[in-house]
Amino acid sequence: MVKDIMVHLDGGLEDEIRLGYGQAIASAERAHLIGIFTNPLPDLSIAMPFDGGAAAVVHVVSEFEEQARKEGDATAKRLTERLARLQVPTELRRFDGTSGALPIRTAEQARYADLFVTTRPYGAGDEPVWLNLVETVLFGSGRGLLIVPPGYARKGPGETVLVAWNGSREAARALREGLSFIERAARVVVLLVDPRTGLEAGSEIRAHLTRHGLTPEIITIASQGRRVADVILEEANRVSADLVVMGGYGHTRLREQIFGGATLDMLTISDRPVLLAH
Repeated sequence: MVKDIMVHLDGGLEDEIRLGYGQAIASAERAHLIGIFTNPLPDLSIAMPFDGGAAAVVHVVSEFEEQARKEGDATAKRLTERLARLQVPTELRRFDGTSGALPIRTAEQARYADLFVTTRPYGAGDEPVWLNLVETVLFGSGRGLLIVPPGYARKGPGETVLVAWNGSREAARALREGLSFIERAARVVVLLVDPRTGLEAGSEIRAHLTRHGLTPEIITIASQGRRVADVILEEANRVSADLVVMGGYGHTRLREQIFGGATLDMLTISDRPVLLAH
């Protein structure tokens, strides 16, 4: 059951897309919507020179920081007014900090919600947007992360949910985090890519979902050398899925969270919302 929804806000054009999606979920679930406004500040440690001139740099950085805070004040005022017009209970939480600190603060906040909504980090440009924030929330919050493609027009999870299932811990976490949407869906499709031989493919996940009062469709597909993400998205398109639910994979390398292949592919090319959990 989803009762607290957090929506990432940064004052950019995608705020409206995320808010529209978050509002649709909040309305359906009768949930509270929390806007998390992250306001980046200049990082003094990056700007500090190694050959003197520190005082001048501190002065310049301070001026930039003051300007960033003033711009943040204006954005926060606008966002507060926008939230007040939504037809659900809302609040705005603002955090000012460096690009290194904001993802950590955001992940900490996400632990006090049932779902975190943000934009797919890889958009039309070459540089990912808020990639560190997405990584940190997915791997560090313990909550479901709902990724909305840039410019996505539809509002809310819709009628058909596709569950990408491989029996892993991460897939089980995603299934649990997405259960509210799955139970509300008119159609639930469970996709198994290259399933293991042995038991009837999908029999155990079918039995589990049946006990939740659902009648899932089980589909098995051989990847035949294709990327798993391509297989998932092709099937999602075929069944007109409004939401894909799947595990979020990654591993730690020298303290840096690195996405696994299928997860990174989905965050790069998915044309529909994806609910990830790790």
